[in-house]
Amino acid sequence: MKKEHIVYKVEDGSIAMEMGVESGDKLISVNGTDIEDVLDYHYLINDDNLLVVIEKKDGEIWELEIEKDYDEDLGIEFENGLMDEYKSCQNKCVFCFIDQMPPGMRETLYFKDDDSRLSFLQGNYVTLTNMKEKDLNRIITYKMAPINVSVHTTNPKLRDKMLHNRFAGESLSKLKRLSDAGIEMNGQVVCCKGLNDGKELEKTISDLTEFIPQMQSLSIVPVGLTKYRENLYPLETFQKEDAKEVLNIIHKWQKICFEKYQTHFVHAGDEWYLLAEEELPEEDNYDGYIQLENGVGMLRLLINEFTEALEAKSKKKDYSKINISIATGKLAAPFLEQLTQMFCKKYKGSKIHVLEIKNNFFGEKITVSGLLTGQDIVAQLKGKELGDRLLLPGNLLRSGEEVLLDDMSLADLKNALQVPIDIVKSSGWDLLECITLDS
Repeated sequence: MKKEHIVYKVEDGSIAMEMGVESGDKLISVNGTDIEDVLDYHYLINDDNLLVVIEKKDGEIWELEIEKDYDEDLGIEFENGLMDEYKSCQNKCVFCFIDQMPPGMRETLYFKDDDSRLSFLQGNYVTLTNMKEKDLNRIITYKMAPINVSVHTTNPKLRDKMLHNRFAGESLSKLKRLSDAGIEMNGQVVCCKGLNDGKELEKTISDLTEFIPQMQSLSIVPVGLTKYRENLYPLETFQKEDAKEVLNIIHKWQKICFEKYQTHFVHAGDEWYLLAEEELPEEDNYDGYIQLENGVGMLRLLINEFTEALEAKSKKKDYSKINISIATGKLAAPFLEQLTQMFCKKYKGSKIHVLEIKNNFFGEKITVSGLLTGQDIVAQLKGKELGDRLLLPGNLLRSGEEVLLDDMSLADLKNALQVPIDIVKSSGWDLLECITLDS
């Protein structure tokens, strides 16, 4: 049975709009080939000469002959981004964050995806256990890259245990298949104390260096533990000395990789440095911030961008009347304090209060700002003097919406705190711009 791919939106000025494609139309085929999902679609529309068959809302069939530049997009968005059903995770990982979610949250937060197509489209990490031979062959044929892989360990038996899947260890063989085919990859290790740290971590890093340069980078991040772990695998929190040991292993392999491959390859998530009370590496260490979205180098980039932006700002500007607050998680708070002090030192009279929000919702062991909830922000800030405006990081909000993780809207948050709220997108430049807004 052929799948129906309904057009949700057509971009203004796009090829599709010029050809008369409209919302509600159905895509039938491209160059005589039926479309199974988004991988087929992206691969097939890369040609510079296309025959696209569309079924209009009234049932009329249109055959559109299109000449375009190679790789130029048609400008069509579909009702289902994957153009297919999402593949759910078949594992029961001992460290799974979704298993540590409290009950009563919106249904979508409990869905575990393990879909290689989302790796290509959105940068999601996949375990490879859900990847069938057909999926693997299509990725290789279509040269879809990069593929982001949750490796966790290269010890097959340990991987079976950590993912609670007897096929998890043997699925590691797909890494070699992808590497031999020249498919770019990034790897991730969620490090769990007493399981895949220490010698196991050394082995994993060593094994994965064999896939350089196809594997561009490997991030090591500490497991996130919420307070909702009843009846789950007994994992322990990393302490200061544990973090130092992990960093020693990473720094050792960075040196080896840089000397041999001219890349640092393996990178520590920012949390390790906070926990170990060590200085963040300099920018050159991050190899272009390949794993920024995985929490690797975010703080260093923020510091460097803000410092650069502040230096470019005229000292003659009058920002003495600035009186604002910035709320963030435990991880970023000390760094934001450092940056705002730099601003206040340059512009005398300005006042910026950095407010660290404890994560009572998930537990205080969760320190990143992206997992803060509206209810924690309200509970800890209500009644406090917040100044003229409150700044919040953009990663608090659900993608494309003004809603926080616990479904509290930005409007509700403003009403509860009785203060205007500005959202800082991500960069140090954005932070400075938000600080000086309307000044």
